[in-house]
Amino acid sequence: MASYLSKVYIYSQLLMKALPNDISPVAKIVAYYDVFNYPLRLEEIHYFTEGQSDSIDKTKVLLDSLLEENRIENKEGFYGIGLTKEKIQNRLKGNSAAEKVVSIAQKKSNFIAKFPFVDAVMISGSLSKGVIADDGDIDYFIITQPNRLWIARTLLILYKKLFLLNSRKYFCVNYFIDNESLEIEEKNMFTATEIVTMLPMVNGNSYSSFRKANEWVQLFYHNTPNRSLNDVSELKKGGLGKFAEWILKGRLGESLDAYFMKITLRRWKKKFGHFEDADFEVTMKTNRRVSKHHPSNYQRFVLEKYNEKLKHFEGII
Repeated sequence: MASYLSKVYIYSQLLMKALPNDISPVAKIVAYYDVFNYPLRLEEIHYFTEGQSDSIDKTKVLLDSLLEENRIENKEGFYGIGLTKEKIQNRLKGNSAAEKVVSIAQKKSNFIAKFPFVDAVMISGSLSKGVIADDGDIDYFIITQPNRLWIARTLLILYKKLFLLNSRKYFCVNYFIDNESLEIEEKNMFTATEIVTMLPMVNGNSYSSFRKANEWVQLFYHNTPNRSLNDVSELKKGGLGKFAEWILKGRLGESLDAYFMKITLRRWKKKFGHFEDADFEVTMKTNRRVSKHHPSNYQRFVLEKYNEKLKHFEGII
């Protein structure tokens, strides 16, 4: 329960303070995805609101009610607010692009997993929702072994800078947690959506543990099931990765991990010194168990836009 009392949790709750309690789940889902101009199909809305339930007819009835009140629109099998053909076409274009990128994401994930102390690799961001823009990138959510997170992160960042010339298009490694701290501290619609849509790529067991540690998402997504593990790769380390883990398993590794965290935090505080403390806590979270590099503060932007969208549905149960 301690995490619920943290500054970060209080911050995230303040962002959601305008959230009305009398809005139907289907309206909340339509409103959230409309932040991204992303219309949804009936089956998708049902998945996010009823999950494993068979009552898709109930979802349809709720949507029909919103349609009758002109709160939403339906075109070509898609539901949204202020729905246009352009929104639908952009979504379909993004879906098609994502299908081509998933195989790249899997190969990159397998490669990332070979780095020392990496325990699991998942995909977050737009690709985990089945869409990617022309200028979009692949966001990797990485779970590491405890007290070695910063070694794993530093090695991956060095690889990106030296061999990919700092390109992030297919190699955006911006969120790390260790396997003893799987519960996400910020608990809101944004983080809940990222968790339920997360795509496991390497080590399905670790993904299952991650979902179990974050059962609080049921506050926002009541019955949404875990992702399928059928295509998830096993965690396999090469000889070099195993050797590095062996060399750095003792005090040397402990000291090196703490050092890498210290110099990174020093650089971030200098570079992002204009951030308020609460913003820095959320966007550039830095401790031995978590590393997050989200300087655009996208989470806050999305939640504020989401609250604005919800006003469209105020009073709708």
